[in-house]
Amino acid sequence: MRILITNDDGINAPGLAVLAAIAEEIAGPEGEVWTVAPAFEQSGVGHCISYTHPTMIAQLGPRRYAAEGSPADCVLAGLYDVLAETPPDLVLSGVNRGNNAAENTLYSGTIGGAMEAALQGLPAIALSQFFGPENAGLEDPFEAAAAHGAEAVRRILQAAPRETDDATYRLFYNVNFPPVAAADVKGIRTVAQGLRPGTRFSVEPHHAPSGRKFLWVRGGPQHTPTAEGTDAAANLEGYISVTPMRADLTAHDALAALREQLDR
Repeated sequence: MRILITNDDGINAPGLAVLAAIAEEIAGPEGEVWTVAPAFEQSGVGHCISYTHPTMIAQLGPRRYAAEGSPADCVLAGLYDVLAETPPDLVLSGVNRGNNAAENTLYSGTIGGAMEAALQGLPAIALSQFFGPENAGLEDPFEAAAAHGAEAVRRILQAAPRETDDATYRLFYNVNFPPVAAADVKGIRTVAQGLRPGTRFSVEPHHAPSGRKFLWVRGGPQHTPTAEGTDAAANLEGYISVTPMRADLTAHDALAALREQLDR
């Protein structure tokens, strides 16, 4: 198996090393793992692509490249430049430093990388490590992802439905590892994306010594549980969450009622 990996924390992020180990285990001794990751941190860029300016790419080592762009840019670089003649069988994005559950999903570059792969017709999985008091102080705060990541990916690939219809948005998967030590992970739960009540991004103004004003973006509380049966709730209970996703923003639940009012 040939696997392309990327992330949004940057080419030197510790989570990318964890993902490389996961990918090596999945690929097997006869497989290949190729890395195309952002040269600098790209957290929060979502599914951004560098549409109005070129992306510089450099080879750092065997099967290892850094691109000055977003995770989605890196996937495009991998598919149409680095691996143009030998496309990958799977794209993995992560392991993100921090959770990409609930509303974080909409901002995540980690998710954006997996989404771009799915739009290109490839199987794709995004992986993130939830941080909290029980794992932040560990020698390796990524140990839950490191210990359980390969098995989670393997089980998703085995369970994933076969998709051949090019007229629909392809599935990709969002995986979040709970904020606990590896030994305390309780298992896997397949859940919906949740919403943390009252949790929103905001900005905080600060003034530089020059008197100029700068705004820092602030996130909300991360340990507010989402509804039962959704991602962050499962993570906070010690489970790995797996959420199937598509790049389809249609509110299907609202279509019929809106059509009845508008389409007259």
